[in-house]
Amino acid sequence: MHNIIERIAERADFLAGLRRDIHAHPELGYEEIRTAGMVAKLLRDWGIEVTEGIAGTGVVGTLRSGKGRKSIGLTADMDALPIEEKNIFPHRSRIPGKMHGCGHDGHTAMLLGAAEYLSRTRCFDGTVHFIFRPAEEGGAGALRMIEEGLFSRFPCDAVFGMHNVPNLPEGAIGTRAGPITAGTTEVSVEIRGKGGHAARPHLAVDPVAIAAHVVTAAQLLVSRFSNPLAPVVLSITQIEGGSSPTIIPESVTMHGTIRTFSEASESALKDGLVSVVNHACAMFGATGKVHFNPGYPPSVCAREATALALDVGRSLLGDAAVFADIEPTMAGDDFSYLLSACPGAFLFIGNGNGHHRGTAEGMGPCLVHNPWFDFNDALLPVGAAYWAHLAETFLAAGNGVTTTVDPR
Repeated sequence: MHNIIERIAERADFLAGLRRDIHAHPELGYEEIRTAGMVAKLLRDWGIEVTEGIAGTGVVGTLRSGKGRKSIGLTADMDALPIEEKNIFPHRSRIPGKMHGCGHDGHTAMLLGAAEYLSRTRCFDGTVHFIFRPAEEGGAGALRMIEEGLFSRFPCDAVFGMHNVPNLPEGAIGTRAGPITAGTTEVSVEIRGKGGHAARPHLAVDPVAIAAHVVTAAQLLVSRFSNPLAPVVLSITQIEGGSSPTIIPESVTMHGTIRTFSEASESALKDGLVSVVNHACAMFGATGKVHFNPGYPPSVCAREATALALDVGRSLLGDAAVFADIEPTMAGDDFSYLLSACPGAFLFIGNGNGHHRGTAEGMGPCLVHNPWFDFNDALLPVGAAYWAHLAETFLAAGNGVTTTVDPR
């Protein structure tokens, strides 16, 4: 075991207790008052300069050592999800309808573990900014932090983020150069026909039937009109309309999501969906409207920063526990905004197969966004050690590592 992991593992019980306390007190986006207060207090206790209130509940801790001018940003998200937790372990959510179902409690604890270690050792030459972000789950907290001066107030030569995933071995690290998370766009479609009696459909214009046609035709945009080498997703996930089995409604509303890795793919899919809706409505005598609500852009990892992140992982964990050129995910993350403003990389850490969970602790493996989820505490010393080793490597005196040119 690497020396940094061994030293941070001495604080494993503290980190697990911290993580479980956050898990038991989940807070949704921009409501992370208790969590942010806990983060700020711990950072101050460790002698780290603290700035609160960025994007409402965001926190930045700044730690300097030596005379180096380089700086690195390490970040974690803090918010929870609007899910009713089904786990029955003692640290289950105490707040009805809210839970840490995506592991942000673990992300926060890992970064705090690194902050404590680095505050004690200070084996680096430069500045580390510990960026604790609010409202990742749809609230674009990272974008708001940037708009409120994150990188002008806390300039970074590179920024790195990490998220747990279930499809990697426990404690393994994976990333890739280029897109690693997808760009997201919410879709709303309204189809307006002519209401009537279900027994006389010929006297009505049925928006339900037209909506069914749109859903089916829209899938051809993915399978027959999109480049198979450029992955895209178009999912219609909600169809709302009607009030009775005997009434053809006036209108139907549909909602869904588009996921792509490039602006060109996104634009083509949007244009295609508008065309499908317009033609289907024209064919059956209805009218249609399509509205797009932009979500997060893709997270695009810079090559040089990615190479460094992988090298740090190999040095810390060994070659077998590091996965280069990992498969990207169609999920989105607001860390993408940080990568749009500063070169860096987004990493995945393996949450394992659920073996750490007892029979009374819900199901495994640890899939995120489900009511049985729980972060794997065995990752806490590993993730904290990774952050510390990355900061020490990036800010080593005379290491020659630069990320000033973004090769994306």
